Amino acid sequence: MNYDPTRKLTDGDVMDLKPEGWYGDAGKLFRDFTFPDFRTGMAFAVRVAEQAEARGHHPDIHVHYHNVRVNFFTYDAGGVTRQDIDAAYAVNGLAQEEA
Repeated sequence: MNYDPTRKLTDGDVMDLKPEGWYGDAGKLFRDFTFPDFRTGMAFAVRVAEQAEARGHHPDIHVHYHNVRVNFFTYDAGGVTRQDIDAAYAVNGLAQEEA
């Protein structure tokens, strides 16, 4: 497969390439993170946002008390791209730093 970070991936590609803990569903890539309290969850969400700004690729972030869901989807491609996969790996790195 040629590397084009903006090309929509097939469902099979997403399943093969997604990082540990992430799920592909309805053309989106997502993961739920649970933290000990609201403050820690919010701090993580802010770090994800800062990283997204630096990468120029922004997820949807949903915070519900101590749970944080991160969704990646490239609107221009109409689905998950390699850019989303790479960003998900980067978010996993942030989560490991929180642990």
